[in-house]
Amino acid sequence: MSQQAEAAGVAAKVRAGKGGLGSEQQRLVWLLLTPTLLVVAVVALWPLLQTIYLSFTDAELAGIDPTEFVGLENYAYLLIDPAWWNSVWNTLYFTVATVIVEFILGMVIALVINSSFKGRGLMRAAMLIPWAIPTVISAQMWKWMYNDVYGVINDIFTRVGLIDGDVAFLANPTLAIPAIAAVDIWKTTPFVALLLLAGLQVIPGDVYEASTVDGASRWQQFWNITLPLLRPAIAVTLIFRTLDAVRVFDVFYVMFGNRADTQTMAIYAQQNIVAFSDLGYGSAISIAIFVVIGIFVAAYVTFIGVEER
Repeated sequence: MSQQAEAAGVAAKVRAGKGGLGSEQQRLVWLLLTPTLLVVAVVALWPLLQTIYLSFTDAELAGIDPTEFVGLENYAYLLIDPAWWNSVWNTLYFTVATVIVEFILGMVIALVINSSFKGRGLMRAAMLIPWAIPTVISAQMWKWMYNDVYGVINDIFTRVGLIDGDVAFLANPTLAIPAIAAVDIWKTTPFVALLLLAGLQVIPGDVYEASTVDGASRWQQFWNITLPLLRPAIAVTLIFRTLDAVRVFDVFYVMFGNRADTQTMAIYAQQNIVAFSDLGYGSAISIAIFVVIGIFVAAYVTFIGVEER
């Protein structure tokens, strides 16, 4: 009882703030963090503020005319720009489809890899091969595989009877986004599994042993033990993957280029800034992407409910 009382007292002090860092330790923490914060301010905060400023102007990338302040004109046009809303739909469609499928498959793979079986180390190394391949190379490889004349995908689907004749997956507007989503799922699911596996390995095995003694089934263990304790890892995984999916550029650009029907928000911003030299409107698009990412992150943190420990 004395040990339990002592532990409860320590916990109460921590909750009350009495077990926190002392003033000298806090000064040391801020001293050590200051160089990092300065670097972040230079490489991240200043470009963001500059982009916000440019979004309120008619700046051109290589223009000779003086830049003028136009207020909310760029944002007003953004609200009625059909090309922008088409890119938003493509990006959200791609994001929702890939993140959901990658999370489910990654969870299954992580649970399997986390169990003890012969060859587990080899399996862990092998599953990272798709993720280790550079995105540009994997996108070009899949572009050849999807080709309607000599692509292996058409050949396999024809042999098993799924299609009758060659199908131009990337040229078909209905199949283009699902096809590229499959590429991203193949490449990024190992990364999701790796993040979830790191969270699973932190969970003590004694918890599962005690629940087994109490008669809990595997499903009850997963629902009542694994998921609650894995919540922080799930939040980090979903945030990381959503950030990458919303900002996706390379795989779409390699496989589709600047096609209007398959543009993402990042490609549309790049087209306006580089191809059209409209730096002001492109900056407004970039800020809009930043806002969309912020909405996703806030939603994850709110609904998953990650608490500081």
